[in-house]
Amino acid sequence: MKRLARGDLLPKILTPPPGPRARRLSRSLARAEAPGVNTLHDAAPTILWQEAKGANVLDVDGNRFLDLTSGFGVAAVGHRHPRVVAAVRRQAGELLHGLGDVQAHPLRVRLAERLRRRVPVDDAQVYFAVSGADAVEIALKTVLLATGRPGILAFEPAYHGLTLGALHATSRPEFRRPFSRHLHSHLHRLPYGCRLGTIAQTLAGGDEIGAVILEPVVGREGVILPPPGWLRGLAALCHERGVLLVADEILTGFGRTGHWFAVDADGVRPDLVCCGKALGGGLPIAATVGRRGVLAAWERSGEALHTATFMAHPTACAAALAVLDILSGDKLPRRAARLGSRLERRLRDWPGTFSAVAAVRGRGLMWGVELASRADAAGICRAALGRGLLILAGGADGRVLQLLPPLTISERQLGHAVELIEELLVEF
Repeated sequence: MKRLARGDLLPKILTPPPGPRARRLSRSLARAEAPGVNTLHDAAPTILWQEAKGANVLDVDGNRFLDLTSGFGVAAVGHRHPRVVAAVRRQAGELLHGLGDVQAHPLRVRLAERLRRRVPVDDAQVYFAVSGADAVEIALKTVLLATGRPGILAFEPAYHGLTLGALHATSRPEFRRPFSRHLHSHLHRLPYGCRLGTIAQTLAGGDEIGAVILEPVVGREGVILPPPGWLRGLAALCHERGVLLVADEILTGFGRTGHWFAVDADGVRPDLVCCGKALGGGLPIAATVGRRGVLAAWERSGEALHTATFMAHPTACAAALAVLDILSGDKLPRRAARLGSRLERRLRDWPGTFSAVAAVRGRGLMWGVELASRADAAGICRAALGRGLLILAGGADGRVLQLLPPLTISERQLGHAVELIEELLVEF
């Protein structure tokens, strides 16, 4: 029997986390799972999720949390939204798996049509992917096919994924260094938000740069907003020089920043947009949406050059269509903008109020609270867990608290979370 009948509850801690069952399962996982992705170990044990609904997470020891991570941004419409679950159940009863890129299914057709109308790309077509990093891989391959130029201009900081092609554009040295011998030499990098003149000089420095890839709002690496007018100016530079603009909206897309897509705030229409995370409502699906004339570079006979067995999976397409209906019908991007304005009024005084807070920045329901040190951030995340809040620290040095709650979080829950964080900040 499910213990989270509702998803709008406040935290409730029965056993200080991580509890005994979480510790036991963590030890078992440490023995069975490779260390590359195993974050559950004796040195830093944490909770294991048992159930989630709305903005609540229940762990294996019966503790109830408020999720300020949205499961890495996936649960924009909330965990286990009933309309998403119903859509998946219906589809699973009819067609659980298809034939990938060889033979499509009706929901794939419907989703492609919905995405090409919604994503801010002119005369758009859709190239489905299985993850956000896969969508970035598709975009980078598209650039080479369409322009014949191998060069990419990316920014510092930036996170575009950890698969080999996406890793090339990701900035953090800790991610890149172990695999540097596999990364090609055609990458140019500039500081995020740098002078447009500097970008113009870099683009004019040779004809090998085929694209600029960026996050309209930097996400994992610290929640950094671009300077006013920067995105518009950058888009104009790309257009003037025949360079493709690739917007990585994997985290920012589908309402997170108070707009359907973050580039909407600046009226920018990229050549390629990578999207994922929130699109599947909890199921893995992503897409690269691009201009028809650009994606035409993939036209050929014979085998597909980039595909996957589970691309546009029927149940994931069903979930994505439900997510788009919920975002639109419940006006969740607009709600994120409204709640974000309230958060801004509450958080903007934190740097002058709490000695541990160096800066606060954000938009919609995507906020970063930069602390004075990595130790402060780790300490607050640990203390928050004990009080029933799930928070992650991001940024290259791990000192930016990231507040990314579901867009459906209740005002009562959000207010409780902010008050709890303020109480913790007083102690640091």
